[in-house]
Amino acid sequence: MRIMNIKIAGLFAWFIFFAGIVDSKCQPTERLKNVLVIMTDQQSADAMSFVLGRQYLYTPNMDKLAAEGISFTNAYCANPLCTPSRTSMFTGRYPHELGIQDNVLTKLDPELFPSMGNIFASNGYETGYLGKWHIALAQADKKGHGFQTIMHTKMGGSDSLLPAAAATFLHQKRQNPFLLVVSFLNPHNICEWARDEELPDGPVGKVPAGAELPPLIANYLPSQKETDINRDMRAAIHANPKFPVGNFSHLKWREYRWAYYRMIEKVDAYIGEVLDALKSSGQESNTLVVFTSDHGDMQGAHGWNQKTVFYEESSRVPFILAGPGLFPQKTAKLVNTGVDLIPTICAYAGVKPLVRLSGHNVLAKDWNAKYIVVSNRLSVGKNIFPGREKFAPEGRMVRSAQYKYWIYDEGEQRESLFDISKDPGEMNDLATLKEYKAVLEQHRKYLKDWGEKYADNKIKELF
Repeated sequence: MRIMNIKIAGLFAWFIFFAGIVDSKCQPTERLKNVLVIMTDQQSADAMSFVLGRQYLYTPNMDKLAAEGISFTNAYCANPLCTPSRTSMFTGRYPHELGIQDNVLTKLDPELFPSMGNIFASNGYETGYLGKWHIALAQADKKGHGFQTIMHTKMGGSDSLLPAAAATFLHQKRQNPFLLVVSFLNPHNICEWARDEELPDGPVGKVPAGAELPPLIANYLPSQKETDINRDMRAAIHANPKFPVGNFSHLKWREYRWAYYRMIEKVDAYIGEVLDALKSSGQESNTLVVFTSDHGDMQGAHGWNQKTVFYEESSRVPFILAGPGLFPQKTAKLVNTGVDLIPTICAYAGVKPLVRLSGHNVLAKDWNAKYIVVSNRLSVGKNIFPGREKFAPEGRMVRSAQYKYWIYDEGEQRESLFDISKDPGEMNDLATLKEYKAVLEQHRKYLKDWGEKYADNKIKELF
């Protein structure tokens, strides 16, 4: 009986601690927490073995984080493309606020848009950034972005160097807490694999026989009643030598998925080394670990590879938080990782942001978004359509608890609507069906209201 009482008392103590750290007012805890952000590049939300099973993919380290922490199953990037997504994540601002919707590296004013590094450094943290950068802030300006240690930021070939660099950082003797970002490139190498190019972060092995390959993705066909924007942009993708997938057979798409999974397993092993270094440093019990990706990969869904589109495979990403006081669970809370990441880790760590941010602490007991908004610009290169060299449709997406809606500024049929709860593969576009008119109008209103709140002038053009 005494042992049982001790266990109950211990659980109650953890509950009190957890209730304190998720206070949306961002009250400091007794001891400032370390924060370790681990990122991959181009990893879809479902591309982990605790989601898919282990038959074709095994990610023990990602699985371990999910088993020990909170896994957000409805987390979406701010824009399914590298630079706008990453810049949003590291400034806590929406892409339209930053003026960045594509990979053009416009350099932001760090005084107007202080980064995650600035915020934590100003609160006494020692800050480090290891790996792929691709953020619209000058790497050389350490004072501007706030990361005091910055290494291995080139676009390829650095993944294998990151675990040792992370271990060195984590084992340093320090009086202050730390913020460390470890930003891996893989599985982004799938872009080179599709073009039959050398993989920047090393080979992944010989493709096996067909029987050993994962199956063709279930939603490989175009959506029924799809918009002309999606139809035309798929044609543009297939015509662009950067995306040579127009003639891929079913077998080739299965090989693509096999290679993609190998790249994820490769980066998972590196993540395991980083987590081992955290444990051996003695800091594990006082560190929040965040795992996420900047965007996903289509993997042949609806005939697409890579990213930039609003479909689930491209826009929905892993988002796992593991640390003291966070009990293992899955949650369907809607998250925009671009704007919600910084408010969440600030609240957990007891850190005050430097400016008013656009997002929310998703750990707060009283926060559960009714909907979130994602943006993008479908830019795939020049001279795709004769006479339409500057054709780059821009759109906005609304994700509510049940539905996903999007609208673009080009085309005759510009809107899409999917019931994600019944149609997770987004095969049946409901936007033109009379019986869904009320749902369509509600999501139009969500977007208009959001546009007014966040001063997104593009939304006025859309309607």
